[in-house]
Amino acid sequence: MKRLGMTIRVRPGKLDQYKELHAAAWPDVLKKLSECCIRNYSIYQGEDTAGATILFSYFEYHGSDFEADMAKMAADETTQRWWKACEVCVAPLRGRPVGQAGEWWHMLEEVFHHE
Repeated sequence: MKRLGMTIRVRPGKLDQYKELHAAAWPDVLKKLSECCIRNYSIYQGEDTAGATILFSYFEYHGSDFEADMAKMAADETTQRWWKACEVCVAPLRGRPVGQAGEWWHMLEEVFHHE
């Protein structure tokens, strides 16, 4: 199992919309997450030092080929539509280039873990 953490910035005035989307997450998107070996997925809200709203996500990957599973997820039409619905609410952290929809989040390096 691999633990992953990511961050992203929320666009001003879009936090409520983002929360509403996730309060009613699309069942087919949740199913695809499970099919792609994603478990224990959580998203947390906070602020950076400038007062901008940021999100931190944590999930566990229980598969054997992360890149293939992420490609499978990215190829899913429903997931692509979900990402489009969420993209209006978020923006990459300052200085981070925008790539594919799944690359808007900034992947963090795990530096400590204790069980």
